[in-house]
Amino acid sequence: MSKLKKKIDSMKPLFEKGGKYHALHSVFDGFYTFLYTPNETSASGVHIHDSNDSKRTMITVVLALLPCCLFGMWNVGYQHHLATGECIGWLSQFFYGLWAVLPQILTAYIVGLGIEFIVAQLRGHEIQEGFLVSGILIPMICPVSTPCWMLAVAVAFAVIFAKEVFGGTGYNFLNVALVTRAFLFFAYPQKMSGDSVFVSLGGDTPVDGYSGATPLGQLATATGDNAHIYGVDGQLLDLGNLFWGTIPGSWGETSTFCILIGAIILLATGMASWKIMLSAFAGGLGMAFLGYAIGNPTYPVSMVYPIDQVCLGGFMFAIVFMATDPVTSCRTETGKWIYGFLIGVLAMTIRFYNTGYPEGAMLAVLLMNCFAPLIDWCVVNSNIRRRMKRLAA
Repeated sequence: MSKLKKKIDSMKPLFEKGGKYHALHSVFDGFYTFLYTPNETSASGVHIHDSNDSKRTMITVVLALLPCCLFGMWNVGYQHHLATGECIGWLSQFFYGLWAVLPQILTAYIVGLGIEFIVAQLRGHEIQEGFLVSGILIPMICPVSTPCWMLAVAVAFAVIFAKEVFGGTGYNFLNVALVTRAFLFFAYPQKMSGDSVFVSLGGDTPVDGYSGATPLGQLATATGDNAHIYGVDGQLLDLGNLFWGTIPGSWGETSTFCILIGAIILLATGMASWKIMLSAFAGGLGMAFLGYAIGNPTYPVSMVYPIDQVCLGGFMFAIVFMATDPVTSCRTETGKWIYGFLIGVLAMTIRFYNTGYPEGAMLAVLLMNCFAPLIDWCVVNSNIRRRMKRLAA
């Protein structure tokens, strides 16, 4: 590694001002800082908050996502096994899923990072590490059968119009991964829902007698009080299946167990707000209890047991990895409680009463991203008024 660093350091003058390749300074700097910690020091006084920088933060979040990512790859192969009846071992299931989702991961990173490199080069800015997380989040919240060209179009749209036009990493007010998912859902709805997009069959020939609809998709089309959910093999699913994640769905967000591991990593390293997670969970669970208590047969999804409800769909994934995005969430401590609670309530409300879109977590987080600055403004001004009254007294 020391020889590689010496070689790269010897090339550095070529990419600095006056060098032969100075026009590619941003690209070289992004590559260098990704591999090594910069050795420059500040010539004037600086204010140090803590030892974390954006690179360390992003790498920690990626590590927190690994349990969900690895399990999701295995689950893709497992669902394929259930759908086709093909007997393959767990290792073969994992590699089947790996090869199924690898094109999506590569597409997201190549398109997203490519745009960020170009924009940074045109502006003469440093390349930020923000897309390290978005690049893996995007394919994880999409169906395994999403065509790569659709994913490329959606990633380009999200990176350009939800991030770069506002100034890049740290300036976007909407979660880039969720904007990508929303673009795909509204532009190509036939590829984002239904009973044939969440399970990879390994070919174009459908398998007789199987349905790959997600549990929420099944509940959205259920009638009366028939609030039951089944796997792709026709077996009734229980809380164990929902908690461990052996169900159809966007491949990175099915396992509540793996999501909780990621949450522990984020909280232990101080990378996410426990207030947002706890308040969002409380809001969602409270709304789930309310829906279950009312028990309207017109909306069978609301009649699911509350503890099962929070394990369904992408709710847990959204409140752990999406709602806690420090750039798009509230900054004030009181605001975090309000922000998270409203996400939980809205996610369940949309899920219960909008059968055309049974998963409400995406829209709930995006909507509250828009209101986060207003919530912070109200909290700050409320504190100012309270202190002014105390001063006047």
